[in-house]
Amino acid sequence: MPLSASTEPDGRTRHYGEFYGLDPVPDDPPLWIVLGNCQAEAVRVMLDQVPDAPFRTVRMPPVHELDSADVRHLAELAGRASVLLAQPVRDDYRDLPIGTNQVASMLPEHARVVRWPVFRYSGLYPFQVIVRHPSDPSASPAGAPYHDLRTVLVAAGRVASEEWRAAPVAPEALRANAEASIAELARRERRDCDVAISDVLTANGADAAHTINHPGNPVLLELATRILSAAGVDAAAADPGRVLLDSVHTPLESAVIDALDLGAAPRPDWVIGGSVVAAEEIHRRQLQWYAEHPAFVDAALTRHADTLSLLLPEVDS
Repeated sequence: MPLSASTEPDGRTRHYGEFYGLDPVPDDPPLWIVLGNCQAEAVRVMLDQVPDAPFRTVRMPPVHELDSADVRHLAELAGRASVLLAQPVRDDYRDLPIGTNQVASMLPEHARVVRWPVFRYSGLYPFQVIVRHPSDPSASPAGAPYHDLRTVLVAAGRVASEEWRAAPVAPEALRANAEASIAELARRERRDCDVAISDVLTANGADAAHTINHPGNPVLLELATRILSAAGVDAAAADPGRVLLDSVHTPLESAVIDALDLGAAPRPDWVIGGSVVAAEEIHRRQLQWYAEHPAFVDAALTRHADTLSLLLPEVDS
């Protein structure tokens, strides 16, 4: 059901105009919908580059932005879709009926479902993690929306602030971390998905990801092409000619480049929204944030104890 004509849509609603019924969605070619996190829109953009595609897609909000009022719009589109391309989303995610299985139940009888993985790869950024805490499940640290375990160690009093990047990490530990990250992604693919992407990360080197959960264009391109194949379309996705998931680029350190034989230039600082932000500045801002949110320090140390034990056994002991 479209929004009321008397209601002036805001910018976000206009951005997702087809999803909210502001713009018509023709029945021909058949509709495919793409459900997931921010990676889903990047995959959809790749799919939209297919010449003479025998399908059409609709830009949709990521699942973590959907609210109760959005469910009917999702259900209306799902009821018309011939294919659902979805990351594994648990039932009743955020207390809404928007899990992958729940949305699949909204599809027409003969529609297809292709499940593809939630990308997470820490090989290039071994200390970068995501930490959630029930006190504020959506909170992100100041400066950059990722935690660095070395800054966490400083906040916990285990490392002096001026030495947060000084502790050497054994090359074999960095390689083991990358292998473990790929193995974990492969495990989730085998358990939950119809399409895999873990096997291409090593070959793409420093271009595999901008952050632990933002794959680079080469990975997205291969993923989209494999999704097409799984959905029964004999075509290759095409690069849109711009960098997707480009909002944050994590520092890429020399030790990682050498250990993984990446052959890339170091990136000592962050690039956020197109601007260079010094790693020391992010470190300083996040230390202040941890002082105000101490629960996240303990949560990070507990959740990622194995990673710390692998990378910094002397500090972690």
